Amino acid sequence: MKRTFSILFAVFMICCGSASAARTDLVLGMQLEPPNLDPTGAAAAAIDEVVYANIFEGLTRFASDGSVIPALAKSWEISADGLTYTFALQSGVKFHNGSLFDATDVKFSLDRARSENSTNAQKQLFSGITAVDVVDSETVSLTLDKPNGALLFNLAWGDAIVLSPDSFDKAKTAPVGTGPFVFSRWVQGDRIEITKNPDYWGEPAKLDKATFKFISEPTAAFAALMAGDVDVFPVFPAPENLAQFDADPRFTVVVGSTEGETILSINNKQPPFDDRLVRKAVAHAIDREAIVNGAMFGYGTPIGTHFAPHNPAYVDLTGNSSYDPEKSKALLIEAGLANGFTTTLKLPPPSYARRGGEIIAAQLRAVGINAEISNLEWAQWLEQVFRGKDFGLTIVSHTEPMDIGIYAKPDYYFQYDNADFQQLIADLDAEADADQRMKMMRQAQQIISEDYVNGYLFQLAKTGVANADIVGLWENSPTQANDLTAVHWK
Repeated sequence: MKRTFSILFAVFMICCGSASAARTDLVLGMQLEPPNLDPTGAAAAAIDEVVYANIFEGLTRFASDGSVIPALAKSWEISADGLTYTFALQSGVKFHNGSLFDATDVKFSLDRARSENSTNAQKQLFSGITAVDVVDSETVSLTLDKPNGALLFNLAWGDAIVLSPDSFDKAKTAPVGTGPFVFSRWVQGDRIEITKNPDYWGEPAKLDKATFKFISEPTAAFAALMAGDVDVFPVFPAPENLAQFDADPRFTVVVGSTEGETILSINNKQPPFDDRLVRKAVAHAIDREAIVNGAMFGYGTPIGTHFAPHNPAYVDLTGNSSYDPEKSKALLIEAGLANGFTTTLKLPPPSYARRGGEIIAAQLRAVGINAEISNLEWAQWLEQVFRGKDFGLTIVSHTEPMDIGIYAKPDYYFQYDNADFQQLIADLDAEADADQRMKMMRQAQQIISEDYVNGYLFQLAKTGVANADIVGLWENSPTQANDLTAVHWK
């Protein structure tokens, strides 16, 4: 009898232990599937949402609070003239295919990113680098043409990750990085699976496996969370459902900030948008509050320029483009368009674009601008709008951190060409003094606001829903990423 009791007790303890053991897998929902998995060769934010800090790493990286911290570089020294950065690299780092990481991989990656034929979407981040030199296997130096106070920040972008020469060509479909997770499988149209890297050089991941599940429809995202098929949706696509999740103890609703300036992008070279008066008329036709309330159910902060409101350098310029349809009509008359005009409004899949597009089209129609809506899939939008510049208007959220510098690129998709602004950004890049940089950033905001380059709508809120037992998710989004390095279950 005593032996039987002992056996039963042992079984009971095993069962209890199994029941209370924390899960080591996670299913994460995303609305958009990335076009590929190489952040150095495409602009889609969904790429970084999968690979940033999980599979790929750079010399530096963004922490959850937006600060820049060491990654593959454990420390660095800056020369007195600000022209040379010498990085000491982490020791014992291996790529997922077993090859050793060293300074030659850094040189290869940065030389590739800044080369003449580079396809890197943020090539300008590396334009001031004149040389990348291997000092020894664990030391690399960067030489600049002029001081760049933003270099460490630039190197933290997903576009600056380090690839190996023997696997860079596989990055689009089978990425090989140095991060805490290893790419496992991509089922096109459905999911991407990653697993824990047993040989990771740093703090090991707490999860054994993570799955990125692609669910484009808001109703399907709601159903997947309610059924437990998805554990977390860091950017939940249906804000109208957040109150229901908030009232359910099984879930946690997290409302944070992002770097996502949501704008009505205008093709500045396409007539009649090459006329500032017309762009100004568009800006005054827009009721931001109606868009935030109607498309985002109140989640979002109105903006009047391309800058995040949580940034200390932010200037509230919403007054430059206040909602004033009568002023909009008068500006169109002044521009010689008393009878209005017709243009295109090409919309990518996110709900902020599709829902916001319907509202904006109605607002523009009220002042005489007929915006013909075309709903595009993400790949179509990248091809037609971003690369092809074949559009009049579009709506998109620019989620890259501190990216006002895109307005200094005349060939960028909205094709704004202002030599004074370009010089200001060049001066900003070369300036290391914090106070001077603050002044320059404020001046840059003022210029594009008063030039009415785009219609500035709102800063995208990060509205996430997660199982209440999940710990370690980012509350805010200092960059577009789903960093799983510290995520675990209670």
